[in-house]
This record gives sequence, C-alpha cells and structure tokens, in this order.
Amino acid sequence: MSVLNGKKILLGISAGIAAYKAANLVRLFIKSGADVQVVMTPDAKEFVTPLTLSTLSKNPVYSSFYNEEDENAMWNNHVDLGIWADLMIIAPVTANTLSKMANGSCDNLLLATYLSAKCPVYFAPAMDLDMYKHSSTKSSISKLTSYGNICIPATSGELASGLEGEGRLAEPEDILKFIEKDLCSKLPLRGKKILITAGPTYEAIDPVRFIGNHSSGKMGFEMAKAAANLGAEVKLISGPSSQKINHSFVHRIDVTNAEDMYLACHEHYDNVDVAICSAAVADYKPANLSTQKIKKKGSNLTLELIPTKDILASLGAHKKKQLLVGFALETNNERENATEKLKRKNLDLIVLNSLNDHGAGFALDTNKITIIDKNLNLQNFELKSKAAVAKDIIQVVIKELHA
Repeated sequence: MSVLNGKKILLGISAGIAAYKAANLVRLFIKSGADVQVVMTPDAKEFVTPLTLSTLSKNPVYSSFYNEEDENAMWNNHVDLGIWADLMIIAPVTANTLSKMANGSCDNLLLATYLSAKCPVYFAPAMDLDMYKHSSTKSSISKLTSYGNICIPATSGELASGLEGEGRLAEPEDILKFIEKDLCSKLPLRGKKILITAGPTYEAIDPVRFIGNHSSGKMGFEMAKAAANLGAEVKLISGPSSQKINHSFVHRIDVTNAEDMYLACHEHYDNVDVAICSAAVADYKPANLSTQKIKKKGSNLTLELIPTKDILASLGAHKKKQLLVGFALETNNERENATEKLKRKNLDLIVLNSLNDHGAGFALDTNKITIIDKNLNLQNFELKSKAAVAKDIIQVVIKELHA
C-alpha cells in the first residue's frame, strides 16, 4: 500500500507542453489509492483537456472561479479546495506560474487555491533550458522553498525547443516516488518496528470443536494500519480472523492457538521497539486433545482445562528496550483490575475497555478506552470508531517513545 493511500491530492496544472504528462500522473495517484482533484490554469486547457482529467480523476476539473456557461452556478471556492487537500502538487509549473507563486500574484483559480492551501505543497518546474537557468527562475524556486514548499527538480533531456538540457518535467513515476519518499522520511514512526497481536485464539477440544471467544481482531488490525501509515514496520500476529489488511509495511503472521502466538511473539520480540498485545488470548486450554470427534452420549461432558502460557507476562519479564502495551477487557472493578495487570505484567501502558460501556467490546465497529501509563496517569477517550481509537493509541505510543 502506498503512503498516498487515502490522501486527498489537489493537482495543479499550468500551461506548458509538459501538461500532457498530467494525465498519467492522475492515473498513478488514483492507482496509489488517493482521491484526486484537478485545478488548471485557463491556458492549460490548450495542452490537456479537462474531459481527460475528469474521466481519470472521477472528479470535475476546475479552471475558473465560476461556470461561464451557467450564470446561476455556484462559484468554485478556492478556500474550500485549499482546506480539502492533504497535499497539493503543481506539475507542471511554468516559469510564469512559478514567478506568480513566488510573488503572491493571484489572477486565476489555481494561484488563489495555492495561496489558500493549508497542506504541504510540491511543485515540479518545466520550461526550456535558458528559462530554467535564468536567475529570476532560480530566485523564484528559492523563494518558494523558503516558504516551505517542496521542489521536485526538473530533469535533463530533450526539450520542446529541440535543445538538450535541464528543464524537462520529471516523469510521472519519478514524481510519485519523490513524493512518497519525502512523506515517508517525515513520518513519526519511520524506522520503528512494532509487533501487534490481534484476534482470538482457538484451543482445540477435538478435530471439530474448540474453545474460543468473540474477538474479531478489528482493533488490532486498525492499529496495525495506523502504525504502518505513520511509517512503522509492523509484524501483525493474528489469531483466526476474517479481517483483511493490505499494506506494504505490514507483515501478517497467522496463528491458531495460544502456544502458536506465544512462539511467534517471542520469535520477533527482541527485534521490535514496541509490542502491543491486543489479542484476546484464551486463558485455558483442554488438558487432553481428542484425536477423534467426541460423540454426544446424552450425559454430561467434563473437560479438564489447564492454563495457557501468559504471553503478555512473559514479554514483560523479558523486556529490555521495548515499549510494552497491554489490553484489559473488564466487566467489574475496571480501573483497579487494569492497574493491577499493568504492574504485575511490567507494562508501560495498558488500554482499558469496559464491557459496561455502550459501544465497546468484541465484534463492534466502535470502542471506548482509557489508557493508563506506568506512572498511573489516566487518559480517557470518548466513544469512537475503532479506526479513530487505533490512531489515538498509536499517538500515545509515539509520545511515550519520545518521552
């Protein structure tokens, strides 16, 4: 999964021959999972058509403040566009547009949107050799970078004039890679390795039946996604779960029972910076596994159960540099029980769920948590989607890593 997945990208196109590459750039952004909105200068329509770009982006293309063919149409609000975007990329940016951006000129919708943007702005110059080398162009690029804008340098090659040299717009694939690399370099969990457990465990009684629980794994999978989106390399150790994840930074390891999960956790634990144990691991398993299906005989069936290995306690006992996070799902004396678990298992943080809270618990899309740290400080969070809760937990982890 690309780091651009789910991002809202505003693509600005100015009037240069290299505008023909914008169609492929839109396609690459869409393929990466981004939502793309295109804003063009009026003259850019001479080089690439709005119809092409709107078809590829699946969004209308804007090039003026209002629809000249419909006097009753709403105006195209540059402020709304600027607020909407997670990223703005202007490619190609001509010498003319470059100069206007650097000096605050605002005579078209693209420039007004640029001045309204609240997000990171990337710009990719494209012009002929002498124009690119001119001191005014260099000054404009320097000004824009001083504003915090990020330049995607022009490359060398054959130019529209027939000359060879610098000024050629970077290829769409290279623009995509440049942006992805730059974003990854700024992610707060870049270079960090995180182990996350998720889902239930199934403890076999016979070849057909097992002891399990209602855990869906949603919480663990959402945390894996949230951590990976912030640059972490994630080992996701999951019990039987129907949840899916597709992210290049997440390596999923499927296990079935508590013993499998114990072994997988200890295999990877020494090499991670953070371990988050959200799996609902069975506390007991049958003492004896029947190799044949147990037949119903009309009388009571008694199973002898023995404890499974305590994964979280064993990780706490072997903790060195790791930040260790546990979960506590409680039905009574919630804070007392969670605090006792935090201390007994040598945790740095514990995430408390109470089944008494409406909307919290297994197999739901929402959760309500309290996070307790090793100094017994509490952070209470409102009921949220599990995706939002996962982001809250990962943000607390980030703060602990930098404390």
